[in-house]
Amino acid sequence: MNLTFTEEEDAFRQEVRAWMQEAMPEELRRAAQGAGGLNFEESVEWHKLLYAKGWIAPHWPKELGGTGWDATRRFIFNEELEMVGALRISVLGLSMVGPLIMQFGTEAQKQRFLPKILRGEEFWCQGYSEPNAGSDLASLRMTAEDAGDHFIVNGQKTWTSWAQNADWIFCLVRTDPAAAKKQNGITFLLVDLKTPGVDVKPMLTLGHAPAFCDTFFDNVKVPKENIVGGLNQGWTVAKALLGRERTLLALIGPSRHVLHKVKRIASTKTVNGRPMLEDPRWRAKIARLEMRFRAHLMVSYRALSDQQKGKMPGPEASILKLVGTKLIQELTELAMEVMGESSLTWYNEGVCAPIEESIGPYFCYERSATIYGGSNEIQRNVIAKMILQLPSR
Repeated sequence: MNLTFTEEEDAFRQEVRAWMQEAMPEELRRAAQGAGGLNFEESVEWHKLLYAKGWIAPHWPKELGGTGWDATRRFIFNEELEMVGALRISVLGLSMVGPLIMQFGTEAQKQRFLPKILRGEEFWCQGYSEPNAGSDLASLRMTAEDAGDHFIVNGQKTWTSWAQNADWIFCLVRTDPAAAKKQNGITFLLVDLKTPGVDVKPMLTLGHAPAFCDTFFDNVKVPKENIVGGLNQGWTVAKALLGRERTLLALIGPSRHVLHKVKRIASTKTVNGRPMLEDPRWRAKIARLEMRFRAHLMVSYRALSDQQKGKMPGPEASILKLVGTKLIQELTELAMEVMGESSLTWYNEGVCAPIEESIGPYFCYERSATIYGGSNEIQRNVIAKMILQLPSR
């Protein structure tokens, strides 16, 4: 198996990089590299630029507004996006619910939702986790009671990322509490967040990232036409989505980005009169994590090779998620260690160069990496059961 890029693919990378350099306004570039990253309004501006270029949905079919790129070009494009820190706030629509509507939705749902996702006219958040149903997602308790042509939805979702900016939420709800197997009584439902009875409450995080919310539903009326994939078939839809999400959580671009920052800081900060990068102890710490990153990169390329052949992500996506999220945590921890007291910059602006001010908040934010997308303990269970086929105890 050849894990190197072709000359054409390398040329494509240079084309993407050059366009981003030219098209991304300087104020967006500074914001992307700063402590908070792009805010909602800046992300919408970036979405519009990508949409105008025709690059907003690389993995969508060309007839629906996609690019027609193969899996390798999509991978390269996402790497370049992540390297400049210009992640799209619309990813939950473009990469998650959009493809699910294509796969499981009705024609009316495709015509209603897909164009608005593509143009950045409607943004989405995810309603999976609940206060007592995160890793054990099948234990969710938010109910959708049959009321004729609609449901009455009651309950709470937590960790609903960017819900304060979203227009819609895709939820897993319990529609058959009496189902013999709890996975069989769940439905995938689309809910307009402007519906009366929905209350979104953002959380304050240690890293000052306004990413997470609690979302409450009090007798919310939802039309039955908003079911995706069929009544009580939500678990099948959810599994398809989680496979995609865990592949996204390999975090190759962010890891490379942090590794570059660590090297840059270590090349300028001195210890005992010489750069940290020349100190054997610090060089060894950086080298160990870089070797792990490169190994993870090769595994990701192998998964990419499978996708290039048309193979959809399976349980092996749990390996990418498990390794990728642990690696990004250790890299941000090393970045904090290299910066020392200067790492506490989100409380102390001006201590270090603005380009390094993102380290402290990012370190705090990525403490959640081993939980989101299914906790790493659950990923180990998936690997044991689905790949190693170990017996259950």
